[in-house]
Amino acid sequence: MDGSLIAQRSGYDPEAIAAREAEITGKPQRIEPLRAEELSGDAKDLVHRIRAAVGLAPSADIPEYCLTMVKHPEIFRCQMEMGAAIFKGALSPRERELAVLRVGWLMRAPYEWGEHVDISQRYGVTPEEIERVILGAAAPGWSEHDAALLRAVEELLSEQAISDATWATLAKSWNEQQLIELPMMVGQYVATALVQNALRMRLASDNPGLTYR
Repeated sequence: MDGSLIAQRSGYDPEAIAAREAEITGKPQRIEPLRAEELSGDAKDLVHRIRAAVGLAPSADIPEYCLTMVKHPEIFRCQMEMGAAIFKGALSPRERELAVLRVGWLMRAPYEWGEHVDISQRYGVTPEEIERVILGAAAPGWSEHDAALLRAVEELLSEQAISDATWATLAKSWNEQQLIELPMMVGQYVATALVQNALRMRLASDNPGLTYR
């Protein structure tokens, strides 16, 4: 993804969004999930442990994404454990969700975007901020820090690096652990978006995808 594509995707184009939805979620999922009753005891324990790590109660209703990814148990375990570490990480939940939303939007990832619209609002991201995430770091209304956070995501995707100016702004208020965590987190959610897009993950009934606000 280069800078021109970042600029192209920094806004809401209904035709482009409809075409992307048709490409990803308008076609059958490529790998079908297991049925819940097919999960091994170890897999169930892992799902419940990860849910607990992010503050969710155990549930018999396991998302189809988990039931699909568990077909590769070791990859699933590593992905879920990294996700749990990020949820309990050095960045504030609001900062994390702003970054994840920007990743999900730029990756044109219907599943990731829709899920994190909900999650972000639980951690204080407002509907107005969600609209500004679509426009990106250059949108008016961001604080200096929040603009730098979104710009770091954009630079990582377009340049595979963070500029000195963006880094210096983030370093005004972040410690070294937070600065390390950001690119790792962005990489985690880029990878998740790639998997979900490639597998054409079906959206849950409460996830409208890229049209969600």
